[in-house]
Amino acid sequence: MDRGTVGSANRGRLQVDTRTEGRSEIVTPAGELDHHTAELLRAPLEHAVEQGRVRLVVDCSRLEFCDSTGLNVLLGARLKAEAAGGGVHLAGMLPVVARVFEITGAEAVFTVHDSLEEALAT
Repeated sequence: MDRGTVGSANRGRLQVDTRTEGRSEIVTPAGELDHHTAELLRAPLEHAVEQGRVRLVVDCSRLEFCDSTGLNVLLGARLKAEAAGGGVHLAGMLPVVARVFEITGAEAVFTVHDSLEEALAT
């Protein structure tokens, strides 16, 4: 085990940008979404819902890895957004990330778009 990448050192492996466009809150994670970095995505997703921005668009085009913890963050955000009358849209997933959603069947519970532009247009 590489102790140099455990804990807070991993925070550099995921960066999350957010912006509001129209009625959508766009959240863009870049890097690796896993057990050590999941809170960096969970916090802005929950904050958006708390602020009443319940149409969440996650631009996955820069997401290089997603494990089960990351998947659970997205599933949790979906439940909260739907309870508030919104939803979570996933856009631009790279094949390696899309595969996680295919294997687990999670793609069936999200609205998945090929691109951010497509997600914003619907």
